[in-house]
Amino acid sequence: MTDQNSETAEQAKAKRSNATVVVICAGVFFGMVGLSFAAVPLYQLFCQVTGYGGTTQRAEEASETILDREIIVSFDANVAPGLDWDFKPKQKKVRVKLGQMTEIMYEAKSLAQQVSTGTSTFNVAPFEVGGYFNKIDCFCFTEQPLQSGESIDMPVVFFIDPELDKDESLKNIKEITLSYTFFELPKDGEEETAAVASPSDAATDKL
Repeated sequence: MTDQNSETAEQAKAKRSNATVVVICAGVFFGMVGLSFAAVPLYQLFCQVTGYGGTTQRAEEASETILDREIIVSFDANVAPGLDWDFKPKQKKVRVKLGQMTEIMYEAKSLAQQVSTGTSTFNVAPFEVGGYFNKIDCFCFTEQPLQSGESIDMPVVFFIDPELDKDESLKNIKEITLSYTFFELPKDGEEETAAVASPSDAATDKL
């Protein structure tokens, strides 16, 4: 009888241990999912503040200082699969002085058979320049809907922070490339359905 009681006690102890492990694993899993969602806005904020990965900055007003040093800014345009648009810069490159406010235009035309809405990602190369590239106005700040066959000119107003001239690692920089990629926004209901069906996959894709 004592041996049976001892065996029963050991089994109960093992079951409690297994249950504890299950609870811990579940907590770690859901915690990781939560962190993956949180990581998206945190990563974006980090990029915006530091210019990491070539992320440009947003400015409210023009620079008060303009230096003689000039840099060529080239413009690049891309369209992701799924968005039937023609998208291109209206000029290939401009030469600007550090601190000089400059406006250029991109053009987008919808080749789709129905209304489509795009949103763009952007960066500059070399990546190290991201923290010095300031946009005052840009189509990338908003979503852009286009009717079938509709075309639109979209401005970008920017300046390069004169502080770049003090960065010894960028002394030899003579050309910068500003690049945009337009993606199609999910139609009403698609984004919500996708998020409900696979929240962890959605978070992973965004990262």
